[in-house]
Amino acid sequence: MPIYEYTCNACGHEFETLVRTGSVPDCPTCHATDLVKKLSVFASPTPDAAPAVAPCGACGNPGGPGSCAFE
Repeated sequence: MPIYEYTCNACGHEFETLVRTGSVPDCPTCHATDLVKKLSVFASPTPDAAPAVAPCGACGNPGGPGSCAFE
C-alpha cells in the first residue's frame, strides 16, 4: 500500500494517506473526492553535506580515539 500526498480542491487541505488498490481516497476534513495528487519529493545528500560520523575522538568512545568501528 503506497502512501500518496493529496490536496483537496474543495477545501484546500493537504494530507497524506495510504491508498489500497481499487479504492478512491477522500479528504479527511470535508470528505470530498475531488483531489489532486501531489508530487512527493525526497531528501538526498549534497556534496557539501556534513559527514554523518563525528571526527575521530569526538564521539566519546571509552576506548579512546580510533577505537570505534567507523575508522
